Amino acid sequence: MNNQTRRQQARTTRDNATDLAVSRHHPRHLNNGEECRYRQGGDNKECSYIANFTKGLPHDPKTGLLLNPPDYRQFVLGIQSGDTYDFIATPLGPVAKPVTKPVTKGCLSKSKITCDTPPASECWESHAAQDTNVLKNPHGKKKPKEKAKPAGVRAWESQAAGLLLDLEGPDAQAVTMPPAPTLKSDELTAEMAEVYLMALLRDTHFSQFRDPGLGKQLNADLCDCDCKPKVKVNKAIDILKKLDWFKSNCCDLKDYEQARQRSIDDLTLQTVFRGVSPGDNVGPYLSQFLLVGNTGINGCDALNEASDGKIAYGALQTGQQVRFAKPCLDYMTTYEAWVDVQNGADMGGLEQYINNPTHRFITTPRDLATYVHYDALYEAYLNACLILLGMKAPLDPGIPFLAPDVRDKQQGFASFGGPHILTLVTEVATRALKAVRHQKFNIHRRLRPEALAGLIDRYNSVTDSDAKAELEPVKCINDTLQAAGLLDLVVKHNACQNEAYDRAHDASATSDRYLLPMAFPEGSPMHPSYGAGHATVAGACITMLKAFFDTGWELPFAFEPNADGSALVAVNVDNPLTVEGELNKIAANISVGRDWAGVHYFTDYLESLRMGEQIAIGILEEQKLCYNENFTMTIPLFDGTTIRI
Repeated sequence: MNNQTRRQQARTTRDNATDLAVSRHHPRHLNNGEECRYRQGGDNKECSYIANFTKGLPHDPKTGLLLNPPDYRQFVLGIQSGDTYDFIATPLGPVAKPVTKPVTKGCLSKSKITCDTPPASECWESHAAQDTNVLKNPHGKKKPKEKAKPAGVRAWESQAAGLLLDLEGPDAQAVTMPPAPTLKSDELTAEMAEVYLMALLRDTHFSQFRDPGLGKQLNADLCDCDCKPKVKVNKAIDILKKLDWFKSNCCDLKDYEQARQRSIDDLTLQTVFRGVSPGDNVGPYLSQFLLVGNTGINGCDALNEASDGKIAYGALQTGQQVRFAKPCLDYMTTYEAWVDVQNGADMGGLEQYINNPTHRFITTPRDLATYVHYDALYEAYLNACLILLGMKAPLDPGIPFLAPDVRDKQQGFASFGGPHILTLVTEVATRALKAVRHQKFNIHRRLRPEALAGLIDRYNSVTDSDAKAELEPVKCINDTLQAAGLLDLVVKHNACQNEAYDRAHDASATSDRYLLPMAFPEGSPMHPSYGAGHATVAGACITMLKAFFDTGWELPFAFEPNADGSALVAVNVDNPLTVEGELNKIAANISVGRDWAGVHYFTDYLESLRMGEQIAIGILEEQKLCYNENFTMTIPLFDGTTIRI
């Protein structure tokens, strides 16, 4: 019998949770060692930092590289200290202007600090940044007498979040990710090939990833230019098969590299550009939880058909259709636009949409990119939880109160019921964000795909020997992708974009451009690539759902969007769709959806997902200390193994 007072019991439980947290091993955090490996050309032997995230710092408009390497060191100083003054002392934007206030504490930079006044149009290189109105209008043509509206500057996002502490779950620095691929690796070459190809396939109906004869969608008719998809899925697969990374015994790999290597067997219609967890390659590309609806109140209102795609939030409802982004329109395909975005040009919210219809089900990768552009981070997993609860999907057999009411005499609600599950699914998200911010900013600082494509573009454009030497680290990627025939396809696509959307105001528009066509005008977010916030949150939230629900339960339907995305149609599947498989799939859809947009690589998804999983497991371990019931949770992990809590 416990003779402790309630206050003592509460303290004992908290102490036990603290002891559990303290006992967790804090791993060493290792990056790939490239940060200061590469040097500027000529007689200047400063670090160039070309393998790292420099977006927002002042870049040379002529070279696209950092104007002043000490700016990067000032950027890192602020990240490591978390001191507001160190952030204020970091240059941001395309031009150097006098500071409005003296800032001296800890400043390593030789650049003057950008003042609070937004840059004028002459500060930018591209026509679009000089006047953002051109992106709002068809074919980039400005309306007569419309006043010019130059772009502002974007700030970095939560650089110091990885230094914060928490009161539940693993500390943000108690989980880690292995080093990211290096510039000269076969792995990064393959990742870059995938991202380029995904950009070229952005307007392909998802059904064509299992049968190229399906999905004769209306997208081609909605393209008001000649930039219709030229690359088919099978062509993309053939290009990837030429790369060494997918060949057995291709390289001398470290253990963590072997764990994420994929093979030619992973390059089929049913597997390419998907996740690699159990169930990811079963059935349609999209998880059912991104498409279907649930039963509304009383189970008899208008929301009683999964194919309606309507989700009940109590007495309210929302739908699974997304805003219909204009097909065949990509961004950042001129050098001027690219360098402006690297200088922090705020081009957000300037993408174009179709007005009739305004919304549709996620039908193409561009639609998925739109979803992950504006999602409320954990909304896909909250929706999945509501769908499962509405379907009365069975809970994990180890959870209490599952017997008939006449036997248990109680039901799950505040504990082991809907409110308990819904709260924990969202609660893990903020912990995941802190952990991934530590990896992003404090450890890896990996450059984004758009930046790497910019280096490839410059490598093909410069003739000066010193400049060429400075860009030599991307030679291997460039030469391999050239030999595979991929870069020629990119050049043709970008040329079509620049002609169709009247980008000749930018001098580079008529030259061969090797830039990554982006789904978003502003490109990537203002934080490094590795890890991925969306993927870490996905790993944490989905692990929480797998802990509560019976993951082997089979869904009673399989849908995908029809030809134009206006409705869902039933499809036949060779193997049943399970809760585990469709939860794993939605985690991959959301994470890889960021790759479809051009803002992440494959390893960003894979390693971040696994880290998020560890965060959720840690929170569940501590939560279990708070309950009197004797229960277990069996959780299938993303790598195919299983643990029990």
